[in-house]
Amino acid sequence: MTTGRNTVVVELELTQADFDAFASLSGDDNPIHVDPVFSAKTRFGRTVSHGMLLSTILRGLLDELVPGSTQVSQTLMFPAPTFTDEPMRFAALVKSDDGRHVVAEISCERIEDGAITCAGEATMRKAGQPV
Repeated sequence: MTTGRNTVVVELELTQADFDAFASLSGDDNPIHVDPVFSAKTRFGRTVSHGMLLSTILRGLLDELVPGSTQVSQTLMFPAPTFTDEPMRFAALVKSDDGRHVVAEISCERIEDGAITCAGEATMRKAGQPV
């Protein structure tokens, strides 16, 4: 993990075991996430990550970026799939900070081809700030 004053970046390679564990925990066992044989016959050709698994990883980065904060809002879009065993770069970077709230850009990027697989924005209320 790389952490700077305004940026947190981590590179991960999610495995089928990660997808399966998330499916077990979340109850989302859609075959596109957990069945390599089924997924091989789809337009993706292999299993793809749950969007909420990616969101959870990004949420962890936001905790590193703004320790003790509370998430107020988040938007995410998923323009491309995230596959198993594919090196990924997850990033959160401060877009603005008004002293009470931090707005951060968040993203997941395939390292191999630079494709953005999820991107969005999160607003975090700093620790100790009133609701």
